[in-house]
Amino acid sequence: MEQVNIMPNAYVPTAGDFEFLSRQDINVDRNFASQGYWKGVAIHFFRNRRAVVGLVIVVLITVLAILGPILSAYGYKEIISVTNDAGKQITAGSISPQLPGLFGSENINPLFADKTFLFGTDTVGRDLWTRTWFGARVSLIIAFVTIIIDMIIGMSYGLISGYYGGMTDNTMQRFVEIANSVPRLVIVSVLAIFLPKGMGLVIVALLLTEWIGMSKIARAEMLKLKEQEYVLASRTLGAGNFRIIFGQILPNTIGPIITQVMFSIPTAIFTEAFLSFVGVGIVLPQCSIGSLIEDGFNNITTLPYQILPPIIVLALLMLGFNFIGDGLREALAPKLEDM
Repeated sequence: MEQVNIMPNAYVPTAGDFEFLSRQDINVDRNFASQGYWKGVAIHFFRNRRAVVGLVIVVLITVLAILGPILSAYGYKEIISVTNDAGKQITAGSISPQLPGLFGSENINPLFADKTFLFGTDTVGRDLWTRTWFGARVSLIIAFVTIIIDMIIGMSYGLISGYYGGMTDNTMQRFVEIANSVPRLVIVSVLAIFLPKGMGLVIVALLLTEWIGMSKIARAEMLKLKEQEYVLASRTLGAGNFRIIFGQILPNTIGPIITQVMFSIPTAIFTEAFLSFVGVGIVLPQCSIGSLIEDGFNNITTLPYQILPPIIVLALLMLGFNFIGDGLREALAPKLEDM
């Protein structure tokens, strides 16, 4: 039988018929382009104006807390004084801030006319500008140190409790309930008997109380994730409990933990300020936001301007960290309409 060629004039392609497309010729739908998890979190965070404002406030105060005392001409515990014509030492204890039009300058002693105190001085004669930013530095150090340690303790406690469950979980949660039922002032009062007043007492008091919230968040995330397929696969492949808890589940709980940390930092700052205000925190000549507020409160009827700088810094720190916490919470779990 004779073979019939049904396409006698079929086209045969050659190499010259093809051309590589340049990058400009390729259309990419950038709205749905693949992006990493943390890149998406950053995009959603910086779209939130309040979160950005909070971040700017916190960064600005942190920079001033670091550089403010360094750039100042006076030390935070230096008593500023001059010698008058009679050879008597006069301190700058009752000098108003040299900001004409804001507080006025009629109360400034002529002997201190060549000195500038932006926030004024306290009753002893120490520069409030230096002491305000040094106090902010002390409060931030206490807050960050205690929150980092509390995050490690609370996160580990909650993950272990939720992972093992049963009697282990019940026992550990009863301990949490007992620890949470003891008022913070009772703990501080007991610690004040055995520990000297100062930064150490405040840090220990915060370490004993602030980890409980972290542990509850971590336990709730563990109960939600421990039955997932990837955990079953890891267990089937022979992974140990330690690896499953801290290698597989922990990375998936970091979002809620970070949000809790952002909300815990202002709580720690406020607690430190409260403890210093009632007299069981930072002691003179060292200062913190709380001790400065307490000192200004004692002189509010005679020198009311002294209480304004620490109160404003405390309020801005609380506001800034809460804005950051809200922004992170929305960025880590964005709503469908925000996508």
